[in-house]
Amino acid sequence: MTTPAVSIRHLIKEFPDKRTGQIVRAVNDISFDIAEGEFFALLGPSGCGKTTTLRAIAGFEEPSSGEILIRGQAVQGIPPFHRPVNTVFQDYALFPHMTVLQNIMFGLKMEGVSGAEAKKRALEALDMVQLPQVAERKPKQLSGGQKQRIALARSLVKKPAVLLLDEPLGALDLKLRKAMQLELKEMQQQVGITFVYVTHDQEEAMTMADRIAIMKDGDVLQIGHPSEVYERPANRFVADFIGETNFLEGNLSAKDGLKGVLTLTGSCQLKATLRDSSLALGSNLTLAVRPEKVDLFAIEGMVEKSGGAMPASELKAKLEADKDICLLEATVLEAHYLGTDTRYTVEICGHKLVARVQNVHYRYEHILQAGSRVYVFWDIDNATILA
Repeated sequence: MTTPAVSIRHLIKEFPDKRTGQIVRAVNDISFDIAEGEFFALLGPSGCGKTTTLRAIAGFEEPSSGEILIRGQAVQGIPPFHRPVNTVFQDYALFPHMTVLQNIMFGLKMEGVSGAEAKKRALEALDMVQLPQVAERKPKQLSGGQKQRIALARSLVKKPAVLLLDEPLGALDLKLRKAMQLELKEMQQQVGITFVYVTHDQEEAMTMADRIAIMKDGDVLQIGHPSEVYERPANRFVADFIGETNFLEGNLSAKDGLKGVLTLTGSCQLKATLRDSSLALGSNLTLAVRPEKVDLFAIEGMVEKSGGAMPASELKAKLEADKDICLLEATVLEAHYLGTDTRYTVEICGHKLVARVQNVHYRYEHILQAGSRVYVFWDIDNATILA
């Protein structure tokens, strides 16, 4: 079995509150492994413990209890500069009086690498980040994006076992940040080094990470591939934090394996997949369904679908016969044409629901208006009943 690049074992980190003197637990007994060569993201809101976890791996914080292993070796008590890791910070931490080349060479020279070898490796690192032309410039002569790449080159030149990145794109403007996300992922794949990436930006994590750990109040709520945490969230917090989600609360009135029925106020019955088959009948639970998973069509008239147009009554009968479809009547409250899709807000049984319908088969004049009576439906695999 391959040794993980990083192993976290029952990590706890506590701090004294400077104001009250009470002990605050920033990281609450978390355990997980990060595979060799993986791009792993720690994602969560401010104060969730993600940066504290990263700093503990780096050696800037000593755990209150628990263990951290890098490539199978425990690192407790080992100072940051003796650990096989490097950290890239949001402010880049470049030395302003040094040239770019000197900044990149600095860590190598501190390790006793000869000047000629350090320069050779630094120039290779500059080529890697596609900035060989700035070698003799000072940091103040660089753009934000260039500084970010130089900070990466300085970290990668030492060939660490693990590269730790603490919101390194946070200081960039939106357009550059999105471009750098793709470049950073491509760079990680090229060098093959394990990246542990801290961010509060769910789109950033979804774009780059092989796996994501969602954190809240010092706990890890779910770890999985981006598609897993998006399509099968472990709880309401994860579903709400990752993307836009409809939440409908009701009572679990029936279940068969992982298929369940949630009854809302007004006896409205919704079919969906149970997150956990042990959820008890009669429990007050929440159904989560993404807006893009919800489709709709007018109760009367013709419906244009990929197979051609058909009467609404015929499509309704077809959907009703499918046991894996949840079909409901609704009223359109709002309709907003967004170009690629139309965002509808509808009312079902006194509850609001958002649907985003792609404008593939529609023309603008076919957009349903407020007050229209419609059928709303989704595949039950695309909706989850959560505790």
